[in-house]
Amino acid sequence: MFRNMPRFVSFAGVILAAGESSRMGTDKGLLPWPPQAAGQAPQGETFLSAVIRSLSLSTDFVVVVAGQNEAVLAPVVYANGASIVVNPEPSRGQFSSLQVGLQDVLNRGRDAAMITLVDRPPVRPATVDLLRVAFATAPATIWAVVPEFSGQHGHPLLAGRELIEAFLQAPATANARDIEHQHQEHIRYVAVSDPFVALNVNTPEDYAALVEKAKG
Repeated sequence: MFRNMPRFVSFAGVILAAGESSRMGTDKGLLPWPPQAAGQAPQGETFLSAVIRSLSLSTDFVVVVAGQNEAVLAPVVYANGASIVVNPEPSRGQFSSLQVGLQDVLNRGRDAAMITLVDRPPVRPATVDLLRVAFATAPATIWAVVPEFSGQHGHPLLAGRELIEAFLQAPATANARDIEHQHQEHIRYVAVSDPFVALNVNTPEDYAALVEKAKG
């Protein structure tokens, strides 16, 4: 009779932001949010500050994984109440940054994480709430909850201790998607109405398209 009782989970937030942003030409975490055309005076936040605020509403703390851009990101991170850890070898790839962030989560006494990337806009608070409820009410055999929009899987990914351990035990050359697929029976995909869960902003053209959408 206790099978459907919710799990009481305290999440940490993890934002992967150690990339070089070479295709964008400027650090993606510092792009203005809401999106705005070049030359306009900043009116709001940045991608990074907006994502920190988004996760802060539903997590105990937020950690940002930086690389060689630590000095650039640190003022935004600290001004928004998050902490920062550095991937000493970001050239190993994004998965190595994920491992650095998740190890920090475990070191700070949490065993669940809400993981997202800095190169996508913050999702709606209602989307985060939906994912949290889906994880909390899932059976113990579910290790993670992944949002899905129009058939595309996205972020934030909510990972419990079992999937975190699987990520940490993998080589740094692995990738998260392959590990998820290896444990497919333990992953729950949740349909959401929020297109931002699956939207990547990697180039100036991607950002310009977002500016146009914002005008509409």
